Amino acid sequence: MSQSNQTSRRTALAASLGLATAALSIGTAAGAASKRAKPTVANPKRVDSGFVTTSDGVQIFYKDWGPKTAQPIVFHHGWPLSADDWDAQMMFFLLKGYRVIAHDRRGHGRSTQTDTGNEMDTYAADTAALTEYLDLKNAFHVGHSTGGGEVAHYVARAKPGRVAKAVLIGAVPPIMLKTSANPDGLPMEVFDGFRAALLSNRAQFFRDIPSGPFFGFNRPGAKVSQGLIDNWWRQGMMGGAKAHYDCIKAFSETDFTADLEKLDVPVLIMHGGDDQIVPIKNSAELAIKLVKKGTLKVYPGLPHGMASTHPDIINADLLAFFRG
Repeated sequence: MSQSNQTSRRTALAASLGLATAALSIGTAAGAASKRAKPTVANPKRVDSGFVTTSDGVQIFYKDWGPKTAQPIVFHHGWPLSADDWDAQMMFFLLKGYRVIAHDRRGHGRSTQTDTGNEMDTYAADTAALTEYLDLKNAFHVGHSTGGGEVAHYVARAKPGRVAKAVLIGAVPPIMLKTSANPDGLPMEVFDGFRAALLSNRAQFFRDIPSGPFFGFNRPGAKVSQGLIDNWWRQGMMGGAKAHYDCIKAFSETDFTADLEKLDVPVLIMHGGDDQIVPIKNSAELAIKLVKKGTLKVYPGLPHGMASTHPDIINADLLAFFRG
């Protein structure tokens, strides 16, 4: 073998050994770093999330934060959003020592994008499945818009001991649709327009709603938050178009009159005086006449999404109601 070939072999061998040594050193360092990076969790169950599977196989996503021995607050979101719409309330009440839970309604957010069961009876049954799975007792249930209908429908059917109080914020009960029994309701053309816009261009429709009437950003002098608009759009587009389409019928045509009359727990009804999505005259002002233990609180000038635009006001009043 020539001298030059021997030199080339020794050079290649040295290079190979060098790479192997370097790789070993990197692996050892990475392993050590990995061990050092593992956090120490004093209570791994303090902050939790997961899924509960319903009787028809649908997975309902939920967040469950705070001490599991604390009194629970369950938040029910509006159409077409998700549990994330309650961030300002979840964090506020978590820091006050409560156990806070919020779920994505079937077809919405991270829950199964099912094409069935997108109506109030099933929404209430899904809520019952969640509360039983988490074994929630003496809970406060807070619902916004469609979620307010879900609260009324669930609480009217809840097992004894499950519910302590209920809150309806900008909620759809008793019924949104104009009928012979509800002549001041909104005509079917309004909701047909919702359906048509969703089918035509859901992504644009979900820009137009938060940019305008939902947060009152279409009012003169309104302080527009692009972050709220973007977050609304993000949540809406996470869900399924079929579920969102079906839910329009659920929130507009369901008659919650009998549910409201059955409620035997204290009920706080909160409504914005400038709610352009669920007009106060054919919702809160009628609902308060139907509940046995109700309190109506009106917020002049505030919009449908007031829990997001004015969380300090809403959170303070919720806290006072829970503690009262």
